[in-house]
Amino acid sequence: MADKTTPSTGPAAPPAALLQAPGYQVRRLYQAYLAAWLRSVDSTLTGPQFAVLTAVNAAPGRDQSAMASAVALDTSTMADVARRLEKRGLIVRRTAADDGRRKLLFLTDEGEEALSKADDRARALDERLLEPYGSATERARLMRELTALADHWEGLSEER
Repeated sequence: MADKTTPSTGPAAPPAALLQAPGYQVRRLYQAYLAAWLRSVDSTLTGPQFAVLTAVNAAPGRDQSAMASAVALDTSTMADVARRLEKRGLIVRRTAADDGRRKLLFLTDEGEEALSKADDRARALDERLLEPYGSATERARLMRELTALADHWEGLSEER
């Protein structure tokens, strides 16, 4: 019988039950993605911030709430991300003329530059991440499957 107080050396292998758990594998993917993002894309611009900049660039003047939905953030997280981006001078939040509670989002020149630089590096990272899926057809199929899985999981999270 092994002594349970003796520390082992090296990393422990995950239990088989975890290897069969989709949530565990998704968390592993996300942790690895965050590490790769920090090394390859930007150490100060987070993924959610990048998503907001991308969405604002695609639809300038949309309100903060609509942008939250577009980038899969809850409204309180979106408000925090938008405030941080505004403090960094990357976006401007303007109050809507018809409703003082709505904030309309616009990129600044600095925001456009930061997005352009980060976008080039993010696309290069995407290429590296998808290398195991060699053809454009395989990559497109994988992205459709990931999107369908995300849609399904979001639906499950909304069930009561």
